[in-house]
Amino acid sequence: MLSQRNKITRHILYDVLKRISRITVLLLLTFRLFGQEEFIPLPSRFLTSIPFTTFTGGVVVLRAQIGDIPDSLNFILDTGSGGISLDSLTCVRLKLTPQNSDKTIRGIAGIRQVKFVYNEKLRIGGISVDSLDFHVSDYDILSSVYGDKIDGIIGYSFFSRYIIKIDYDSNKVYVYTKGYMKYPKGGYLLRPQLFNIPIHGARLKDANETTARFYFDTGAGLCLLLSSDFVSDSAILNSKKRPVPTQAEGLGGKTTMKLTTLKEIKLGPYKFRNIPTFIFDDDYNVTSYPYLAGLIGNDILRRFNVWLNYERRDFYLIPNTHFRDPFDYSYTGLGLYWVDGEIKVGDIMKDSPAEKAGFKADDVVLAVNNNFSGNLQAYKTMLQNIGEKVRIVVKRPTGLVELALRVKSIF
Repeated sequence: MLSQRNKITRHILYDVLKRISRITVLLLLTFRLFGQEEFIPLPSRFLTSIPFTTFTGGVVVLRAQIGDIPDSLNFILDTGSGGISLDSLTCVRLKLTPQNSDKTIRGIAGIRQVKFVYNEKLRIGGISVDSLDFHVSDYDILSSVYGDKIDGIIGYSFFSRYIIKIDYDSNKVYVYTKGYMKYPKGGYLLRPQLFNIPIHGARLKDANETTARFYFDTGAGLCLLLSSDFVSDSAILNSKKRPVPTQAEGLGGKTTMKLTTLKEIKLGPYKFRNIPTFIFDDDYNVTSYPYLAGLIGNDILRRFNVWLNYERRDFYLIPNTHFRDPFDYSYTGLGLYWVDGEIKVGDIMKDSPAEKAGFKADDVVLAVNNNFSGNLQAYKTMLQNIGEKVRIVVKRPTGLVELALRVKSIF
C-alpha cells in the first residue's frame, strides 16, 4: 500500500516539476525576446553648418574665431592633426601669449618642440568649443603654398567632441552632437583604428598587389603618399616607371619627393585607377614603417561625402559628384609661392619643363596666359593643362621676361 502511494506521489511530483520546467523556459524566452534591457544612446542633434572653400588638392578651409577676438581666421580641417593649432604670427597679431612645453610634433619635413595657448575657445558656425589647448606652429609655408593666410589647423580636439559631416557637394561642414545616427543608404562604413589620427587599410596594385595601412588625412592636398622604405620592400611599383623629382610642403618646410602613378588603389569597395603618387624618404619616421605605408590624402577623400564619428569609430563614405573627377597628372617642376604680396618661383626641379623653359628661383610671376590677376590658385590651375604651352611673364632685376613652358604628363 505504501509502495503504491509512493509511486503516485513520485508521479505527481514529476508532473509538477515538468510543468514548472516548461513555465521557466517560457519565462526565459519571453525575457530574452521582450524583457532584455539595452541602453540606447540619445539621437544625435544637428547643431550648425559651416561653409568652406577648397584649395589645391581639395584641402578644406573654414572660417572661425578665437575667444572673444572678432578677427575671422582661416583654419584647415585636418584629420591628420592630433590636436588643434594656431600659427605663430597669428598669435602675435592677436596678442596671444604661447607658453613653453616639453611636447614635440612631427611632420614629413621635421620635428619641432611647440608652445601652447591654453584653455581658449573656438567660435565656429555659431557654436563655441571651450577648453581647447592650441599648440603653436609656423604655418608661413602653408600660407605661401595656398596664396592665402593660414591661421591654424582644426584636428582631433574638435573631431572628438562631435559628429562631423564634410559635404563636398554643398561645400559645407555639418556639425552634430554625439549620439545615435542613422547614415543614409548608398555608402560604405569604414572602422579605422583611431589614435588621435585615423588609420585604415587599403589595397594597392601595380607590379604586384599588397595591403597596407595608411593615415586618413584630409589635410594633405594629394592622392597618395608612400614612404620609400615601403616602396622598396613591397616592390609595388613597376620597375619600368621613372618617377620625376618634385617638392612638397609640410611641417618643417619643403622636402624633396618623387612623383609617379600607381595602377590601382582600393579603399573599402571603391577602386581608383592610375593614381598620382608621391614617394618620400621618411627621415623623421612619420609613418613608423613598417606599421604604416604612408597616407591617403584629400584628393581621393574629397570624392566622397564623409561622416566622421570618432566616438563610435565610424567613418562613413558616400561617393559624391566629384567621384569621377579626373586626376591631375600635370608636371612642370615649377614651384610657385606667395611671398610678401608677390608670387615667386621656388626651387626648379632638375631636367623639368620649368628648367628647360629657363625659369630661375625668385622670378616674380606677373601673368600666366595674359591673366594678371595675381591669383595663385588660378595660376596653378592653368599649369595643369597637359600638353599646353603656357606663357608666363616674370619680373627679374634686369626687367620683364616672357617664358614658354610646355606642361608634361606623369602618366
